[in-house]
Amino acid sequence: MLASSRAVEESITRLSQKARAVGIHLVCATQRPSVDILTGIIKANFPCRMSYKVRSRFDARTILDSMGSEQLLGRGDMLYLPPGSSTLIRLHGPLVTEKEIATVVRYIKRFGKPDYQREVLTHAALGTNDRGGRRTVVEEEIELGDPMYEHAARLVVKTRKASASYIQRRLHLGYTRSARLLDMMEREGLVGPLAGSKGREVLVPENYFAEVDETHELDPDLDDVEDSEVPR
Repeated sequence: MLASSRAVEESITRLSQKARAVGIHLVCATQRPSVDILTGIIKANFPCRMSYKVRSRFDARTILDSMGSEQLLGRGDMLYLPPGSSTLIRLHGPLVTEKEIATVVRYIKRFGKPDYQREVLTHAALGTNDRGGRRTVVEEEIELGDPMYEHAARLVVKTRKASASYIQRRLHLGYTRSARLLDMMEREGLVGPLAGSKGREVLVPENYFAEVDETHELDPDLDDVEDSEVPR
């Protein structure tokens, strides 16, 4: 917003209008609730607003058109302005840790198995993707799996070095295979795209796999939950 406020404002406005038209829940957040960031046009296109604790009453008024959020307690304490109302509602937003998210995802994957349409799979052209074109090598690698993928991913996340030559040297792999592993990590959201001489950015925290492993240790019997525990 500071560098190109008009372009960003127009993009947010268009996106919010399209979101309302098709039923998308659009969430925008900022750590700088000033009038040059939260413009009148942007606020007019978001039917509801919420605020955590802010530093001053001016910040509170900028967000909610009313004071009050400067007196909140923090740690999830928040004020909510519902659509079509001028009355603020005080709520508490819970903290959801990455371990809890991982546990829920594993539970859903365990009991929410996909029900594929076999006729679609049967008639799909061999070697094509869902866009109708030939599948890339990376897409085929992800589908088939690479036995070195997890080793490479853990190495990259731990060392923060997302480089094909680094993986090649540390895991004694060929350069082409190392580059494919990085492409797989990019598709999985672990690393970012190539950024010229800067290389790839590691997008997940250093303790990403440690928390996943800890989740498995805390809940080792998740895969053996009885059918009686399945939500009805």
